[in-house]
Amino acid sequence: MSHRIVIVGGGAGGLELATRLGRALGKRGLAKIVLVDANLTHIWKPLLHEVAAGSLNSSEDELNYVAQAKWNHFEFQLGRMAGLDRQHKRIRLAATRDEDGGELLPERNLDYDSLVLAVGSTTNDFGTPGAAEHCLFLDTRAQAERFHRQLLNHYLRAHAEPGRTSEQISVAIVGAGATGVELAAELHHAARELAAYGLDRIQPENMRITLIEAGPRVLPALPERISQPVHRRLEQLGVTVLTNAAVSTVTAEQLHTSQGQVIPASLKVWAAGIRAPSFLQDLDGLESNRINQLVVRPTLQTTRDDDIFALGDCAACPQPGNEGRNVPPRAQAAHQQASLLVKSFKQRLAGQALPEYHYKDYGSLISLSHFSAVGNLMGSLMGSVKLEGWLARMFYISLYRMHQMALYGVSRTLLLMLSDRIGRSTEPRLKLH
Repeated sequence: MSHRIVIVGGGAGGLELATRLGRALGKRGLAKIVLVDANLTHIWKPLLHEVAAGSLNSSEDELNYVAQAKWNHFEFQLGRMAGLDRQHKRIRLAATRDEDGGELLPERNLDYDSLVLAVGSTTNDFGTPGAAEHCLFLDTRAQAERFHRQLLNHYLRAHAEPGRTSEQISVAIVGAGATGVELAAELHHAARELAAYGLDRIQPENMRITLIEAGPRVLPALPERISQPVHRRLEQLGVTVLTNAAVSTVTAEQLHTSQGQVIPASLKVWAAGIRAPSFLQDLDGLESNRINQLVVRPTLQTTRDDDIFALGDCAACPQPGNEGRNVPPRAQAAHQQASLLVKSFKQRLAGQALPEYHYKDYGSLISLSHFSAVGNLMGSLMGSVKLEGWLARMFYISLYRMHQMALYGVSRTLLLMLSDRIGRSTEPRLKLH
């Protein structure tokens, strides 16, 4: 009987791993690959801020897991992991409900020989009072689409009421990391587009966007030479940037900081901090840290079970030579780890020792919508090179194309690029529903 590899989580890392293992092992009958996810479709998480602003129609950029499984020789199972039995090497999937609350799929078990947990992360509100009740999050496609509907509803209400002059809408974004910064710029672009389409009772200058960061500068994970021009560009776009401002309380209409500031906001987004899903904490004795990440060795095997691996945001993987620090929760890390595990499983089936993961930082790129982009590229030959403007924008777009190539191959990705080009000439520049 062939080795059964179960991968839980169809994000960037998990889906790339299932696709590549399916091609390398599943096609040849060397292993049976099973991908488990609670959704039927995949969308690249770094695009969710564009879905929220309406710049991207998620239904056109989604990937269907069932079709991907057929094309790449793996099996897809719809379900959400709810438990683990390490002794009998099986996972438990919770019952799946349909839109009316009826049982679509019963609770069931899946056996494994090797298990890979790639369940990503969710936003960490740090227990801030009122955050969970009054803020929107951008962890999933559904959450991003909910924000877009609320944003569009403000414009439609203002447009439908005759005799009203210019309306105002206030948006507060907590967290000036990549998601918060990119969302702020994308929302400013959306305000311009909505006015251009005739929803002009809320003018672009009347969308008040406030970006709130507890630390001393925006993009705290990136070099200061990157964060400074981004800060200036955001202010040029009319975004109010507050640094050294830790949000202490959130109400239905306001955010309060520990410094005594009060920020009115009709739409509030929390984009500060991450944590792994709570079910990973004390998961049948596996070691986890304070933000629920599974602690793994450099081979990406969990510390207490050699048959269970973790990758991406849900894994606390040490950085050799950087004592006390783990690999950062970034898309490039998940991609690198998926590539390593493809080699690992080939060697595991051959009875060979597993390779160790060494994080390579190739730099970071930040998109400021259609206005600009900025970032740095890192390599052994050129060191660290700062990019701005059109060239940085092209490199930023290429990251998504590389993700598509890993999933679809070169020829189909080229066809998708052609389709996107044609679509731009026949569809509105912003999703208006």
